[in-house]
Amino acid sequence: MTTTISNRETVNNNVNVTKWLLVCGVVAGPLFIGLTLIQAFTRQGFDLTRHAVSLLLLGAQGWIQFINFLLTGLLAVAYAAGIWRQLHPGRGGTWGPLMVGLYGAGFIVAGFFPPDPEFGFPAGAPAGMPSTPSGHTMLHSLAFFILVIAVVAASFVFARRFASLQQRGWEAYCLATGVSAPFLLVVGIAMTPSGKSGLPLLGVAVVTSAWVAIVARRLLAERNMES
Repeated sequence: MTTTISNRETVNNNVNVTKWLLVCGVVAGPLFIGLTLIQAFTRQGFDLTRHAVSLLLLGAQGWIQFINFLLTGLLAVAYAAGIWRQLHPGRGGTWGPLMVGLYGAGFIVAGFFPPDPEFGFPAGAPAGMPSTPSGHTMLHSLAFFILVIAVVAASFVFARRFASLQQRGWEAYCLATGVSAPFLLVVGIAMTPSGKSGLPLLGVAVVTSAWVAIVARRLLAERNMES
């Protein structure tokens, strides 16, 4: 009897751990977008139509966006562990969490290596782009590119999983994310020299952050139905 109770408690504890890890994914997306938008509308000189949200890492209040990047990354890595615990070794249970974990790691790296000041932000920055990007700007851009590609890859992994479950609406949503995120990224990159890349790049952040949170809620609902 004691062994049965102990085993049951172990199972319940494992279920609870997985649930909390999945909750991290539900929190990560809204946290990043919400805190970013608050800063975008309150920091003097910042213009969402002109400035990439990564520029909020700069200036005296840049620590707020640094914490935002760091927390979002750590939450995403925890969420990836939750996906692994729930789905591995089933469909989507290997590459899904690996890509989401890479997404989280990209956030962390991007936070530690901020971009160069540009387009007048923060105050005193050059009116345009720096003629030669610094090493930390290149690392930031690489980390950002990797995290977007990681979400795109994860969205296709989950599209395949939802297709196998005959969940066509979820499959379509994942496919839409996998197509729209890189499209917005290309548009943003193309508009960067003109100083009008802010909205397309914000669109990338919104699309990817929403996907992370929404799919996390779906997986959490699946977990709740199983328990």
